[in-house]
Amino acid sequence: MKKFLINWILFFILPIAVLSCKKLLDKPFQNGSSNAEMWKDLPLIETFVDSIYHDALGFPFAIIRLSDFSDESLFPPDWGTYDFNLGDISPNYLPGWSPAASSPQTNHLLWDPMYSNVRKINLFFSNIGSLRTDEKDLVARLKGEVYFLNGWTYACLINMYGGVPIIIKAYTIYDNFYVARNSYEDCVDFIVSQLDSAAKYLPLESIDANQAGHVTKGAALTLKSRVLLYAASDLHNPLKNGIVTSGYSNPELSGYTSGDEMARWQLAKDAAKAVIDMAKYDLYRKNPAPGDSIAQNIVDFFLSKGTEEDILLQYFTASTNEGLTGYNPGFYCGPNGYHDCGFNTPTGDMVDEYEMKDGSRFDWNNPVHKASPYTNRDARFYATILYEGVPWRKRPSDLIAQDPLSRIQVGGIYNLNGDTLFKRGMDNPYGPLSDYSGDFMGYFLRKFIDPNVDPLKIKQDIPFKHLRYAEVILNYAEACIELGQDAEARSYINMIRKRAGQPDISPSLTGGTLRQAYRHERQIELAFEDQRFWDIRRWMIGPEAYQQTHKVQVKYLTEITHDETDSTKFFVPPSGYSGRRSDNYFKSNGSSWAVPIFVKADFGGGNRSWNNKCYFFPIMQAEMIKNNKLVQNPGY
Repeated sequence: MKKFLINWILFFILPIAVLSCKKLLDKPFQNGSSNAEMWKDLPLIETFVDSIYHDALGFPFAIIRLSDFSDESLFPPDWGTYDFNLGDISPNYLPGWSPAASSPQTNHLLWDPMYSNVRKINLFFSNIGSLRTDEKDLVARLKGEVYFLNGWTYACLINMYGGVPIIIKAYTIYDNFYVARNSYEDCVDFIVSQLDSAAKYLPLESIDANQAGHVTKGAALTLKSRVLLYAASDLHNPLKNGIVTSGYSNPELSGYTSGDEMARWQLAKDAAKAVIDMAKYDLYRKNPAPGDSIAQNIVDFFLSKGTEEDILLQYFTASTNEGLTGYNPGFYCGPNGYHDCGFNTPTGDMVDEYEMKDGSRFDWNNPVHKASPYTNRDARFYATILYEGVPWRKRPSDLIAQDPLSRIQVGGIYNLNGDTLFKRGMDNPYGPLSDYSGDFMGYFLRKFIDPNVDPLKIKQDIPFKHLRYAEVILNYAEACIELGQDAEARSYINMIRKRAGQPDISPSLTGGTLRQAYRHERQIELAFEDQRFWDIRRWMIGPEAYQQTHKVQVKYLTEITHDETDSTKFFVPPSGYSGRRSDNYFKSNGSSWAVPIFVKADFGGGNRSWNNKCYFFPIMQAEMIKNNKLVQNPGY
C-alpha cells in the first residue's frame, strides 16, 4: 500500500473555520458549561476541537523558539531568555516564558493555558454524548482526537512540572478548586490510558484530502512511545535522580519511587516497536543513491508538506497570524543582511557537534578542521546551518549590488595585523544594516526555512514536524541500549546514519560509550525540533549543556581599505595610504580578498549556567495561592 502522511492543519485559519469560530464565540459559556445548543451542531463541535489542537500545539515557529532555552540557539534580543538560561527563575519570575514575553511558543506550555485546554477537553467529553447524529464515524474520530489532545496536554504538563492534578471534569464556579497533585506515576498511567483510547477510536489514515491533518492511530502510538521513553529516563528514576529529590518530602511528584527500572524501559521499547510494526511509516529517502546530494534530500524533507516519514504535522498558511510573534520563520530566523531578524541563531557549540563526513568528531585543535571548518561535514550540517560564504537566496534589490552572488557574510576584513577592521559583512550584527540583530554566533538557522520565499513579501507555508518516524527509530534504539541490547540498538541508529550519508557507528561501542554516541545522534538528527530542551532534562545533563557558549569569528587579512561612504563603521586610512579600496565584502568573481581565518571565541553575552532546580519548572505563586493543596517543586 502506498504510504502517505496524515497531517494536522489549523482549520481555524481557513475561511470556513473562521466563520464557524465566530459562530462559536457568539454563543457564551453559561455556569461553567458551553451553551447546550452548540453541542447539537456538529460543525461547531468540530471547530471547538480545532481550537483544542491550536491551544495544545501552540506556535513552534514563533519568534522565540524552544531551542533558545537550551544549548541549541541564541535569541539576541534577550526578552528574558538570558536570565532563564542562567537559572534565574522562581515562582514569581519565569523569564522568557511569561505572558510579557509574548511568545506563543512557550506561553501555551504553562500551567494556566494548559489547564484551560484541559477544561475544553472535559467540556467536550461531558457534552458529546448529548449529540444526536447519524455520523457515528465522525463522532468516533473526534473522540479519538480529543483523547490524543488530552494525552498531549498532560504530557506537556508533566514534562514541565512532574506530577500534576488530574482533572476529569469541567469545573464550574460552584465547585471546590482545591485539588492536590497526583504522583508522576499516576500521571503517566493516565496519559497512556488516554492515548490507548485515542488509538482505539482513530483511523489509520485520513478518509480524504479534507481530513488530512487530523491525528491518526500512528500519532497516538508515537506519542505513547515518547511519554514512556521520558518516563523511563534518569530524571524520573529513583536510583538516579537523588540530586533533585534529596530532602524533598514529595519525591513521588518528581518520578517513580518504586518499581522495576528495566520494566519501564521494556514498556518504552514495546511502545516504539508497536509503531514500527504498523509498517506504515518509513524514513524519507532512506537509501541515498550514489549521485544524490544527501544534504538536498534532507532539505527537501524539511520543506515537504507530507512524506512517508511524517506522523504529525502542524500546518500553517501565509495568512496565519498571531500578532508580531506568531508565525513567520523565514523572517525571524533569516539573515539580517536580507532585512530579516537573524534570531534563533545556532550556537557555536551546537554547530561543532556536527561530525566530519568520515564520522570523526570536528575539532578546533585539528589544524585541517580549523583552516576549513565547513568542509567535509555531516550532510545534516549543510541542511541545517547557514555559515560564512555559503550561497543563499538572492539579496534584496537595494543590496544586490553589494553582494551580486548572494553569499552569507558574517565576518570582517582586517588589516594584515588583524587589529584594524576595514569592513564588516552584510550579515554581521554590527554590519551596514543593523546593530541589534544578526548572527552574533557566526551562524544562521537553515532548517525549515524556504529559500524560495522572501519573508518580507509573503510567509512560507512549511509545516512543523511534531512527530516523525526518525524519532520512533531513535526511541527504540535508546530503550534497547538501556536494556543492554547493544547490537539491536546499533542497527537502528545506523538506519538514521545511513540516510544522512554517515558511516555506521563502530561495533565496538557498547554500554556507556554507545549511550553517548546515541545521544549525540539524537541531538543532530532532531536539532531545532523542540526535543533537545526536554532531552537535557530527562537525561539530567544540565551541567554539560548549560555552559559558557562559543561563537566563530571570521577574519580576512588584507591591505584593502574601507568603504569611505561610512566612516563611522569602517577604518579611515592615514594620509598617503596606498592600499586598495573595497566596496564589496567578496570580489566580483565571488572569491574572497584573502584566505579566511576562523577563530573559536567565547560569546560575551547570553551565557548559560545550571541550577538543579531547573530540571522542573516552578508552579507560579499565583497558582499556589489559588489552590492551597498544591505542593511546590524542589528548589523553589
